Amino acid sequence: MPFHKMKPTPCSLLIPILLLLLMNAGRTQQSLDAIVDEKIKDAIQSLECNPPPPTRISCTSVTNSGKLSSCPPGTFVTGCACGYGCGSWDIRRETTCHCQCSVVDWTTARCCQLI
Repeated sequence: MPFHKMKPTPCSLLIPILLLLLMNAGRTQQSLDAIVDEKIKDAIQSLECNPPPPTRISCTSVTNSGKLSSCPPGTFVTGCACGYGCGSWDIRRETTCHCQCSVVDWTTARCCQLI
């Protein structure tokens, strides 16, 4: 059976246009900007915004003799200082300062926590 291609008539093209016009006839005429603004306002109002409480930081310094100084539980090292002018240090397990110089008489850990 041969396939025949049907050409659209002007009347068949007019039907979808009329249907679209009828569907929009009941709506009030609004600009696209007004519609978008309304949709944004509706979306914002439907959101439940619960901002987190303000966060503060609390810090203390812990000084020990020797090459190591550890922070108390719940706090983390944010910086270290070493005696005898030693400027080489590292942080171990996020809670302990380790001064790397061969001779160090004291080590200070700056320990902080969010409260």
